[in-house]
Amino acid sequence: MSQRPDVELRLPAESAYVAVLRMTTAGLAARLDFTLDDIEDLRMAVGEACALVLENANPEGDLYAAFGLRDGSIRVSVSADALGDIEPDVDSFGWQVLTALTSEVVTSRDGRLRWVSFTVRSSIAA
Repeated sequence: MSQRPDVELRLPAESAYVAVLRMTTAGLAARLDFTLDDIEDLRMAVGEACALVLENANPEGDLYAAFGLRDGSIRVSVSADALGDIEPDVDSFGWQVLTALTSEVVTSRDGRLRWVSFTVRSSIAA
């Protein structure tokens, strides 16, 4: 994220904690008056992004999430301490789901962190 995020969260890099991140995401979207369908799409997108970064994450590392909140949209960046230089599989079903539910999907690397970022816009704001 190019500017300071509005909300940041750090959790252990374990799939069991993805539910906490999904619930936090839903709460933030509800505060922005996203519809129930939009919230569920966002929760699903966060789950897929987490799966992509956790696939090659250091199990002793952390899972990070940063949220940029704007009128009618949320920019989500999910990252984890990565093992090796393996890129997310852009041919995977998870990537296809993520790109179908979101816009501006970007994957990047920053030092030891592997990032997946995307934006979801409320259907009301569209």
